[in-house]
Amino acid sequence: MRVGYPASFTSDLLALLPEGIELVPIPSHPEEAIEIDLWIPPPAPAIGQRIWPHLRGVRIILSLMAGTDWLIALAPTGVTICNAQDAHNIPTAEWTVTAILAMLKYLPWYHELQRAADWRGRVQIPEVYARIHDDPAPTFPPVQQEELHGKRVLLVGYGSIGKTIEKLILPFGVEMTRVARTARTEPVAVHPVSELDALLPQAEILILILPHTAASHQLIAAHQLALLPQGALVVNAARGPIVHTDALVDALNAGRIRAAVDVTDPEPLPPEHPLWRCPNLLLTPHVAGITPRSSPRAVGLAAEQIRRLLRNEPLLHVVHTGH
Repeated sequence: MRVGYPASFTSDLLALLPEGIELVPIPSHPEEAIEIDLWIPPPAPAIGQRIWPHLRGVRIILSLMAGTDWLIALAPTGVTICNAQDAHNIPTAEWTVTAILAMLKYLPWYHELQRAADWRGRVQIPEVYARIHDDPAPTFPPVQQEELHGKRVLLVGYGSIGKTIEKLILPFGVEMTRVARTARTEPVAVHPVSELDALLPQAEILILILPHTAASHQLIAAHQLALLPQGALVVNAARGPIVHTDALVDALNAGRIRAAVDVTDPEPLPPEHPLWRCPNLLLTPHVAGITPRSSPRAVGLAAEQIRRLLRNEPLLHVVHTGH
């Protein structure tokens, strides 16, 4: 079995792969055709899309990430694709909770004051709060941050990452409502996505952590953003195209909502794109699932998948069979 892997793999990652296979390093800029049976693609879709036309004979793709939409778009009939379910749960969930706390504690604004070396600018925080919530009433003492405790959270996507997010955020004392493709009642109540519009008006924090499919494409558009209460926080740790970008820009510029997003559409975001300059926005470059521990977990899973093939056992986490 010829197994293609990113040539940038470090020695510790290579050591996780089993014996009994032929390892083929795949450069990020191939210059000739490469014959392999199984491909472990790089995490970056742009690099993988550049590599794919040079590959020959691929029957199985073992993604190192949870999202495989770009791979499914590439793969022809007969190619099996597996994702790295559970490998990135912890860092993605931690990013989600961190982003929420950063926005509620106004850390981006305080960081700007830190860079200016002048705390006197903190008098602006109550004004920011008043604009976000459309609430000019004075408070004593003046608002300096908000609490996560008691917030109404709408979690859209209740797979393994969604459940990990829930596990981390529930101790903060939030009110949790869950949404998935289909409804269920055990072990907890989960609403179907068909009820999403009815649930949005109560959502102070909207967390998106669902796969990008034809059904979820631009699931959150202008209508859905308008249904959110004033000052709601939209958190996207899923895929950029789940949110209508122009609608998000308009809602942020209008002061209707605030947002924390790790993914965008388009991605990478062009330097001239208006999203960069939107107010009340925390933006990171699709890094939520990547830590020094996540890659060994993902490669370890790929190694187990290869061992299963060598033992003629069924693969785990198959998301596309190509039939």
